[in-house]
Amino acid sequence: MPHIDLPEGIPGIRSAMTFRPETAEPLCLLAETLLRDENTLSRGERELIAAYVSNLNDCRYCQTSHGAYAAAQLDGGAELVEHVKRDLASAPISEKLRALLVIAGKVQDGGKSVTEDDVARAREHGATDVEIHDTVLIAAAFCMFNRYVDGLATWTPTDPAVYAQMAERMVEHGYLGIVPSGR
Repeated sequence: MPHIDLPEGIPGIRSAMTFRPETAEPLCLLAETLLRDENTLSRGERELIAAYVSNLNDCRYCQTSHGAYAAAQLDGGAELVEHVKRDLASAPISEKLRALLVIAGKVQDGGKSVTEDDVARAREHGATDVEIHDTVLIAAAFCMFNRYVDGLATWTPTDPAVYAQMAERMVEHGYLGIVPSGR
């Protein structure tokens, strides 16, 4: 049960955004920019970063929703997403993405945990400064989003079909398509 009077039947962050639509627009714009704008990392890879950080933060809603969004856009689907969350070291992903996920995990632990060696390893595997920047910002943003969702105790659906349906909408319409118009 949510800690404040959030709209019923609206899952996760969307209920909090409906409660305060004036804050929703910039948050959705940030997510749209980081996860869907043109980038050398695929949308699926960027969603995987969001799901991975959300898993480390134990945010059930965000790890499940962004895991579904990543799965819908990556070869390997849900099995790959679960493998990355369970065992990053053995996941069948590129070394560049693995190095970026290591950086994301260190940001989740605390920004100062990221070392020059972590950045150098990512560069050795072909990561650009933009990709490193965006990985750090995705990880930092999802620490905030996870705390927003869990700090208000928003409703987290348990039915996987709900997340599959959300993934379909997100892949087609993006984050700006979820900006609420108000209560």
